[in-house]
Parts: sequence; structure tokens; C-alpha cells
Amino acid sequence: MKRRNQWLTAPLAAGLAAGLLSGCGTDGGGSGGTDGGVVIGMSDEVLATDPASGYDPGSWLLFNNVFQSLLSFPKGSSTPQPEAAKTCDFDKGGSTVFRCTLRDGLKFSNGNELTSKDVKYSFERSLKINDKAGPAAVMLGSIDTIETPDEKNIIFRLKVPDATFPSKIASGAGSIVDHREYAFDQLRTDQKAVGSGPYKLDSFGRTEASFSVNENYKGTAETKNTGVTMKFFHGDQKALAASLKERDVDIAYRGLTADDISELEHSKAENAEGIEVVEGSSAEVQHLVFNVNDPVVGKPAVRKAMAYLIDRDALVRDVYQSTATPLYSIIPSGIGAHNTAFFDTYGGSPQPDKAKRALRGAGITGKVKLTLWATPSRYGPATVEEFKAIAGQLNKSGLFDASVESVEINEYEENIAAGKYGVYVKGWVPDYPDPDNFTLPFFGKDNVLGNNYENSRITDGIIPDTAAATDRPTAEEDFNKLQEIVAEEVPIIPLWQGKQYAVAYDDISGLEWTLDASTVFRFWEISKG
Repeated sequence: MKRRNQWLTAPLAAGLAAGLLSGCGTDGGGSGGTDGGVVIGMSDEVLATDPASGYDPGSWLLFNNVFQSLLSFPKGSSTPQPEAAKTCDFDKGGSTVFRCTLRDGLKFSNGNELTSKDVKYSFERSLKINDKAGPAAVMLGSIDTIETPDEKNIIFRLKVPDATFPSKIASGAGSIVDHREYAFDQLRTDQKAVGSGPYKLDSFGRTEASFSVNENYKGTAETKNTGVTMKFFHGDQKALAASLKERDVDIAYRGLTADDISELEHSKAENAEGIEVVEGSSAEVQHLVFNVNDPVVGKPAVRKAMAYLIDRDALVRDVYQSTATPLYSIIPSGIGAHNTAFFDTYGGSPQPDKAKRALRGAGITGKVKLTLWATPSRYGPATVEEFKAIAGQLNKSGLFDASVESVEINEYEENIAAGKYGVYVKGWVPDYPDPDNFTLPFFGKDNVLGNNYENSRITDGIIPDTAAATDRPTAEEDFNKLQEIVAEEVPIIPLWQGKQYAVAYDDISGLEWTLDASTVFRFWEISKG
């Protein structure tokens, strides 16, 4: 299971953006959006406008606003609720048959009627294309068959019990397309999109993306603006900050450094007056990952010694200026079944004596020599500084001789796949706000970490058991066991959980409803004036 472009770029306010969207606005400075429209600068690239391909945060932002799914995540909630559907439920007593009934009067932005045929077509199309950069294999793989007894009703029959299926189809992976507009066996390549969501995509290109309100939309969202324009800055953080100060954009979402955030928040300069920082919750995480087949960190004692020595508080304070929070387990705060297994096992501050005992108990008497590998092009330049800080913490104990290397993303991923790295960084932006999305991808069979770790208690017992639990709180005991196993065996060390930030002018409202653990950035909640 792999979300190809959803690995975290860095804490949301601190990392180098892969790209930053930018669009029309004013020529040479001014007032951002006008007539109720909003201009947003954003760090992530939008890599696709076709839901069968896009599987990255930027693309899903577009999908969540342009397309409808049967279910969606209401603001502030991690429980999916009906959206294009009027009702959706599993058959009583199981989690293999899921039935939905559509709302009345659904239409696409082009005026075409939306029926069960479009729903079936959309899911089967994604599975048919199975694009390597798309969500089908990861998010829709449990679908066996889809039945449409009439124009309003859809029946999903699943291969295995999957209580997370409602959350999966409430995400961008559940986007419904017009069967008349999208070929069944190939991706759309004209950078256009036809959906039934709150907004329609008017234009999309390298330098701009513009969205207007979809007058045909019927669903739960109530739009509070007349449209949205996005501007591309392609990783130029200084240009984004300058554009915000000049009011070429109303909002900067993702992509500003921690220094930029601090400066804008506290600046008394005239050109920064009226700018406010809005902080929201996030379920994005970063981990230190160990190749358990590596001759050095393949030894559990080495991994445990590192867990005793890493000072997360110092990392988030000194490297990220508190734009993240320390993370002590694989399931982040705000997600069901979160615990503090690593804190309970290894403490919250460096314990060199315990680290030394762990190494000596395994017969390791000399300094442990190792290299920490990072990639600034995926996780931001701050990651290299973070890893240097971690190496410093390890070396300060006198037990390690750690160094840091960084390479570009293609070489980085190739070398991980080839088993060349012992210790490296991975981050994760969740597909849906359920503990399953922080456990199955990392510890299921063929996990996304590429670290050769597998535990049969997890893969053959806990993961299928938790997947079958339609009453999610009843799965918490199993998720707790999983977190405790990971803390004991240390195939990864969780480092931090990001915070979400948007920086905007004080006449912009509603941003607090776009920054929650669902990771859905809701255009419709934002208003200006």
C-alpha cells in the first residue's frame, strides 16, 4: 500500500513546498481577490485533475472542492456523513456489503444528471486504469463488485470485511465523475474537470487555477465566497511571503517557513499589518525508519538505544520553532486509539544510561557508526537540519558516531527500495482520519516504509481484526496492542506531528473550519470582507 505523493513535505509551516499555486489576483500588488473571491497561495503541486490519477494533497484539495463523493467529512469531524448520498450503511451485522442511496436532483457542473451509473463507472474506471500514481490499489482494492439496481441505489460488495470503507470513499478516492466526460480506460489529459461538487474548475495551468461556484451543486456545503483563485510559486517561499505582504494573495496555505510565520505574526511593519496566523489541528506525522535487515540498525538494541536518546522537544523547538508537536506513537493525537507507547517505554527526555545498558546488554561496546539519510526535495531543507540535530543528540551520548547525508528524491526512493539505507525519514499525510490509515500502510504486508519489517501478530491478527470492526471504538484495544508492539520492536521511531497553518488578512474568515484532522481544505467555508 503506497500513497505515492502524500508523504509529508515537512511541518506545514516549515517545509520547502514542492510547488505553490498562484493565479490571477491583481497586477503588481493590490487587494487579492475581489467581489467576494479569494486568492490562495499553496505549497503543494496539484499533480492531477483526474481523480483516477491524483493521489497527493494538492490534487485531493482540488477533488474535494470540484467533485462529490458519496460521503464526506463535515468540518471538525472524523466521521463520514452522507454527501452525494442521502443514506449509506453496511448491511446489519457485517462490513462486506455497503449500500448507498443518492440524493434527489444531483447534477454535474455541465448540467448532466448524476445517477448510480456514474458512481459505478467512477469506481470501476479507477480500478480499470489502476494508475501507478492513483488511489485505486490502495483505497479501492477491497471492492469486489458494484451493483446498481436502479438510478438511485448502489451496492458495494467487498472482498474482505472493511469497516474503513466509508472513510475511504469519503476521500478524494471516492470522487464521482460524469461517465460521458471521462474515457473508461484512460486518463483525461486536457487538465479540465467535470464534477458535481461545490465548485467548478474554470481553468488550470502552470501559473493559475481558478474556481467558481457550481450553481448545479446539491449537497451539504454552503459556499461563503464567489470563487477561488490559486497562485503557483513553485517552492519559492520568499516570493509567497512577499506576495502575501503585498496582498497579491489573501491567504498563504502551506509553504511558509517557521521564520516567515513568526515574522508575519509579530511584524510591526506597515506592509504586514492586518495579517493573522490561523493554527489548526493536523494528523500529518514524521518517522525515523529503520531497515531491519541492515547490519547495524537491524540489531534491536541499536534501535532501542536511539529511542532512549532522541529529544523530540528539542527538535520541534529548535528546528521547527514549535510548528510541530512531539509524537510518541504511530497514531497521532486527535485520531482514535492514540496512545503514548514510546513515551511510556523510553521516556520523554534523553536517557543515556538506559541507552548504554541496551547496547552493552547486546554485546555492543564500541561506538555505533551509522548514517541518517534525508531528502530535502520531499521533506524540506529543515529535515536535514533536524537530522543533524538528531545526530548531535546521538553523538553527545558518546555511544554513537552518526552522520547525515541527503540526496534528491528519485535517488532516495531507489536506494530505500534497494535496501541501501539503514536509517531514513518518512512522513505521512493521512488518506482518512482513522487509526487504520496509520497502521495498515506502515505495518501491513508490503508496507510503504520499505524497511523489511513484518510481525505476524500484526499482519495476520490485529490488522484484519481492526478492519472488520464497524464499531470503531471496539478496535481500540487491538490498536493499543499494535502500538505497544511497535514501541517494543522499534521498526520506526515517531518524531513529530505537524500543525496546520494558514496565514491570512483579518478580513478573511472561516479558515478554522478548513484546518482539521480530515485534511479537507474546504473552499466553501472561507469568506472575505
